[in-house]
Amino acid sequence: MQTNALARETTADARKVVFHRVAENLYRLEQTSGYYALLKRGDKQFRRSLKTKDRKLADRRLAELREQVGSLAISDDARLSFGDIAQRWMDATSHTLKASSITRRNTCLKNLAPFFAGVSIRNVQPQHCERWVKGRASQIAPQTMAHELNAMRAVFDYAVEHGLMLSNPAKKIKRRKVVQSAMVVPTREQFRQIVDAIRASDGREDSQRKAAPGADLVELLAYSGCRIHEAVTLTWADVDFVKGAVTVTGGERGTKNHENRTIPMTDALRGVLQRLRDAGQPKPTDRISPIDSAKKCLGTACRRLGCPAFTHHDFRHFFATTCIESGVDIPTVSRWLGHKDGGALAMRVYGHLRQEHSFAAIKKVSF
Repeated sequence: MQTNALARETTADARKVVFHRVAENLYRLEQTSGYYALLKRGDKQFRRSLKTKDRKLADRRLAELREQVGSLAISDDARLSFGDIAQRWMDATSHTLKASSITRRNTCLKNLAPFFAGVSIRNVQPQHCERWVKGRASQIAPQTMAHELNAMRAVFDYAVEHGLMLSNPAKKIKRRKVVQSAMVVPTREQFRQIVDAIRASDGREDSQRKAAPGADLVELLAYSGCRIHEAVTLTWADVDFVKGAVTVTGGERGTKNHENRTIPMTDALRGVLQRLRDAGQPKPTDRISPIDSAKKCLGTACRRLGCPAFTHHDFRHFFATTCIESGVDIPTVSRWLGHKDGGALAMRVYGHLRQEHSFAAIKKVSF
């Protein structure tokens, strides 16, 4: 493209596409009058359509492209693979993450790597990302796809920020809609039956004594709305019977959003905590729950009762559902759960309950 016109054959019938040079780095396609840019940085050329037939607009877009290309690093780092850059990104960001988040990101990167094998980071194109969509979209759930897409975009954003790529090739990929699965929450009757079934165990005194901490943990989850990690790391120092509140810290790992929160005690939560305190005379540093999981005894109780296989997290939903059905507004319940979005997530998950409560409440209105 160093002459006034450039022609190249593009189809079998030998039709010619002719570009005319109109300024440095700027060309006009004869057939459509559209403007194109040709720039070089190091040993790599960049051909881009400026997507306009207007000369002034073309000049502005060319200037923007020159600035982008000029910011590219001239180093061997641009020849590194997707996996190499992904590892750099992880090294730079892992200190802000919890162990579970690091594990999830590493899994995403492992699944992404084969789709960019053999291609240096600077040569990754949208079609490589589209190959991932074609290969993975039908195999994984929408939520998993969203996690992988987020990881992919983050790696490319990191590469762009460090001058290794001109733009993010995954920018325009659309994620699949994540459909909220039907939530199965224990009823009040099921909850009571499950706790009683765990305490009864197989009827033997020794067995009942061993099962008691499992029943206590299920009640603690249901009455506090804590996540399982938050519940099992509660200590007696976190309980203030005078103020009627429990402070959730998450222990050494912290809570999911790294912030402590305070949950006011319901009568049910106060009753469980007082019973456990009076039975054991614990120290402030002692954990409220001596066990880390009630999974085994919970599963056994559900099977015996013919209930769905409820999990620890289902009793967090039980707490939220019970609060909303009792008339507590969703933003307040959201704060008790430790959400930081003002109630947006809780509205999506529990919004149908508010509507049901609304229709029940209207019956109380009289003119």
